[in-house]
Amino acid sequence: MRVTTAFKRLMDLPGVTVSDVDFHLAKVVVTVKLRSAKLHCPECDYTTKARYDTRPVASTWRHLDLGKWRLVVQAFLRRIDCPIHGARTEGVPFARANSHFTRDFEDLVGWSATTMDKTALCRLLRIDWDTVGRIIERVMETGLDPKRLDKLFVCGVDEVSWRKGHSYLTLVSNNDTKKFVWGKEGKDTATLDSFFEELGEERSAGIEAISMDMGPAFDKSARKPGHATKAIICYDPFHVVQLGTKALEKVRRAVWQDLRKLPDKDVARRFKGARWALLKNPGDLTDNQSVTLRKLKRRGGDLWRAYVLKEALRAIFAGDLSEDEVSMLLDRFCSRAQRSGLKPFITLAKTIRKRKAGILAAVRLGVNNATHEGLNRRVRLIINRAYGFHSANAALALIMVTLGPIEHILPHERQPTADP
Repeated sequence: MRVTTAFKRLMDLPGVTVSDVDFHLAKVVVTVKLRSAKLHCPECDYTTKARYDTRPVASTWRHLDLGKWRLVVQAFLRRIDCPIHGARTEGVPFARANSHFTRDFEDLVGWSATTMDKTALCRLLRIDWDTVGRIIERVMETGLDPKRLDKLFVCGVDEVSWRKGHSYLTLVSNNDTKKFVWGKEGKDTATLDSFFEELGEERSAGIEAISMDMGPAFDKSARKPGHATKAIICYDPFHVVQLGTKALEKVRRAVWQDLRKLPDKDVARRFKGARWALLKNPGDLTDNQSVTLRKLKRRGGDLWRAYVLKEALRAIFAGDLSEDEVSMLLDRFCSRAQRSGLKPFITLAKTIRKRKAGILAAVRLGVNNATHEGLNRRVRLIINRAYGFHSANAALALIMVTLGPIEHILPHERQPTADP
């Protein structure tokens, strides 16, 4: 068997024939020719037999390693004059547009990025982390299920921080498939508007319920004409309790600032260590934190009243209560919060009364962000693994190829394409 025939079968690249193989010290260079007489635009479906010109230098792509050798594919390509994109180097069937890696190599990187850490992946595949980010962006663009936005009846919307400095991604999940179906940088109304624009008016009208936090941005977007105007907005109970925790934290900070003004500075330092005793659930406290909490209870004051209010709000959603029971308990909580004299809890009571219908809808329909929050916990692990990415698109791509509706097919799993 000739060496060219052997490499044609080994690489199994679609649409090419191998014309030459050169062995170098650390790499093998395989020269291929396209079998198709038609030129394909790499950006769209336009094809033609007319060439614009021929590139004077070869185009190269990194393929799967051959043992310790790097395997490089090269081809002399023509250029196409696309009526939409202008003069472009013709597309090849074995690589994605604007890539210097074969599709097989990129598919391997995309799958590896979902399971391996940065150091291991870069060492194994001999590429840098920025290159990994660009590769998974291309894998996401071509690999996500194109029908992922169809039959989207119940969805969850939330934002997640992808790096420090108020850098956020807005993610939309499908409650039925428990997968992320859409994402974009930002967390304001305009960001979610982009989702509904992509979804289209007809599919947007088919959404029955949307679970979200009580911030105004997402609610404003959902209620715009042509968006999900028929959907029931469900305010996730988790975020209601989270607002109670944030109100407690504001009271704690105010008390701590007052203690810092006292002559005895040790009092403020000791109090600062009480933060987790207040914010954690009672069942999760350590022995030392439990002792600290009992001391705060004996001391009483604004801080203990704030803690009791936070726990009362958490208890409302901790059990399996009916809509009427939750409604009654929320009214009681809001009355207690307004009488407390604590400004953060007075504000919280106003927010709950304003959003009460959405909170009760979540209880009645059983629609909440539990699925989305479960995904978000995994997102935080992915964000930690993505440390070093300098763009939101790269971080989003890693999230979507890991938790989105995408089927990873490794090179050895796809159907053979080469001639026998």
